[in-house]
Amino acid sequence: MQISFKNAFIAAILTAVIVTPVFGLHLTRQGAQTIMAPNWHIVMIAMAVVFVGQLLRPWLALPFKALRGALPVLPASPARGNKWIIALAIAAAVIWPFFGGRSSVDIATLVLIYVMLALGLNIVVGFAGLLDLGFVGFYAVGAYTYALLYHWAGWGFWEALPLAGAMSALFGFVLGFPVLRLRGDYLAIVTLGFGEIIRLLLINLNQFTGGPDGISGVPKPTVFGMEMARRSSEEGVSTFHEILGWTFNNQHMVVYLYLMALLLALITLGVSTRLIRMPVGRAWEALREDEIACRSLGLNPTRIKLSAFTLGAMFAGFGGAFFAARQGLVNPESFTFIESALILAIVVLGGMGSQVGVILAAIILTVLPELAREFAEYRMLLFGLVMVLMMMWRPQGLLPMKRPHRELKS
Repeated sequence: MQISFKNAFIAAILTAVIVTPVFGLHLTRQGAQTIMAPNWHIVMIAMAVVFVGQLLRPWLALPFKALRGALPVLPASPARGNKWIIALAIAAAVIWPFFGGRSSVDIATLVLIYVMLALGLNIVVGFAGLLDLGFVGFYAVGAYTYALLYHWAGWGFWEALPLAGAMSALFGFVLGFPVLRLRGDYLAIVTLGFGEIIRLLLINLNQFTGGPDGISGVPKPTVFGMEMARRSSEEGVSTFHEILGWTFNNQHMVVYLYLMALLLALITLGVSTRLIRMPVGRAWEALREDEIACRSLGLNPTRIKLSAFTLGAMFAGFGGAFFAARQGLVNPESFTFIESALILAIVVLGGMGSQVGVILAAIILTVLPELAREFAEYRMLLFGLVMVLMMMWRPQGLLPMKRPHRELKS
């Protein structure tokens, strides 16, 4: 009991140190002077909550331990035997936007973009075991590829989409060479630097990329060459609604973008699921478990790392091109390190290597901040708190991957 009291007291003091600069020191402006008005009651409440929580920690942890064992462990990819469940889920996802509100459909589109990105990073981090902190760089390459092709060559979305994926894959292939002999923290530092280099290049190449202002006016995707707009950008060309005889509605474009994002996410899921069942997927897992043992089996770690970086970057490029089309504007501030951290957090929270877990985590981390807009000022603080609690409670993720194994009878 004495040790618990001591730990609770230390935790309360540390809480005061952390909470005081954020909540306790409140600055107010009175004329030409700035006056500090400390909110000590908030600090005291936080200290009391932490103190009591630390004292009651053994009893409070009991229901969490029961819940930890109750959560399921899923295979690395959707099971083949659940075809009807998968088909029903896809059908529900296709039908839902026609009955949902505009804001909810728009948020769901954003969720699907993060699903694409997280599934791509899951190949690099979850299956190959290569810690990548600069994944947003490939995302930026895909977005700017489409924006630049439109700005300088007049290409449409469907023409630029394959090239956006190819350019991101090329950058992933190029990045693979400097990190062939690196592991762990050193690998993370190099990839972090790569992501920042791309962002700074986009800022400084003013004449080519538009600098900090970026590129605006990026067009939305067409439907078989027909624009989904009130009026066509070219004279004498009918829009999608005019050909079908429909009344123009902005909701139609929102639903169309959602269905496109759903299609790209399903393609990403299907391709990655197929890859991890192929020899290249087994090679990724062998590299993740032990690189020396992988080399002793006759596998080439160089090719395995390059394939993981290339394929993961390709999916990020597709997501970036779609992001540029959805936003209609790209600028370097959309591709900061916090985006890489968020995508990595999705992979870790869902369970590294677990595709179903990654999808669930993408939904949670994207939808919850939108539902709690009144706490927007403390979004990153709450986000960090959730991740700390998650790593303490269930470090393997919400739905960790179930590795194939066979038990021998004693």
